[in-house]
Amino acid sequence: MKNATVGRFLLLAFLWGGSFTFIKVSLDGLTPGQLVLSRLVLGAAVLLAIVAFRKIGLPRSAAVWGHIAAAALFGNVIPFLLLSYGEQTTGAGIAGVLIGATPLLTLTIAAAALPSERATRRKVIGLVIGFAGVVLLIGPWTDALGSFGGQLACLGAALSYACGFVYVRKYLSPLGLAPMAAAASQLLAATVLQAAVTPFLTWHTPEFTLKVTLSIVALGLFSTGLAYVLYFRLIGDVGATTASAVNYVVPVASVLIGVVALGESVTWNLLVGGLVVLAGVAYAENRLRQLRGGDKEPAAPAAATTPAPPAGEEAEPVAGSRPGGTEEPR
Repeated sequence: MKNATVGRFLLLAFLWGGSFTFIKVSLDGLTPGQLVLSRLVLGAAVLLAIVAFRKIGLPRSAAVWGHIAAAALFGNVIPFLLLSYGEQTTGAGIAGVLIGATPLLTLTIAAAALPSERATRRKVIGLVIGFAGVVLLIGPWTDALGSFGGQLACLGAALSYACGFVYVRKYLSPLGLAPMAAAASQLLAATVLQAAVTPFLTWHTPEFTLKVTLSIVALGLFSTGLAYVLYFRLIGDVGATTASAVNYVVPVASVLIGVVALGESVTWNLLVGGLVVLAGVAYAENRLRQLRGGDKEPAAPAAATTPAPPAGEEAEPVAGSRPGGTEEPR
């Protein structure tokens, strides 16, 4: 990759990896519902401004918007809320590493829901390895990495991302929507959905300290909005498979940023479990062979299906979600 491409790759990894720390800090002044709504409003503003500037039209069909709303529910609203609730009682680093299990979950769901996704021997072995890593990560024998409930909430977010990617692959990708239009539309739909449910969630008067304000602005504008612009650019530069490899760096970035910014501890099971999860994903996706082949494929049609952030097939992710994996997320 060229130096500029490498720079965009690393910047994207740290924007996505840093999102978990931004969530953790933002929770000091906002409830999970308020945080998610703020994040979505800012992220949608970035992408809508871009599609307006580039004169990219949004979908007009009510049926298409129905699918977009479903994708937004599973790819943005539910996982963003679960992450926010989960990080109230667990660390940013462990949240980032647990989200790294999204590709494994996507492969599992895709094999059951998509006729074209066969459960091959390689995928089954990779899934077994990966889930062993998840057990190590959660470490039910210790609470050193936060509460078990908080960790399950983060894992639930990964599961929701996986459902969203499979849904997109099955119902939205065949429509051939322009990637930026699909991303902006999904974030817009997610914003509307979150605005509708926020009044019914826990609420208190927001405390916008400087630290909280900077964190939510960074989370919305950079980790949610700008990050997807960078991701689409990477897909155009080096192809979807190579671009989706950023998801292998995101867990590392989340741990490093959590340690430096929040003083979080790094336990043996966080390191070993994270490595085992990544190894399982890489084996299941035959990632090393793909990268050696130097895939320079065109960008996928609509939002991506497996992450990446999450995984299953290689396509571009829908906005808001964190890509990752097989497809790719996040």
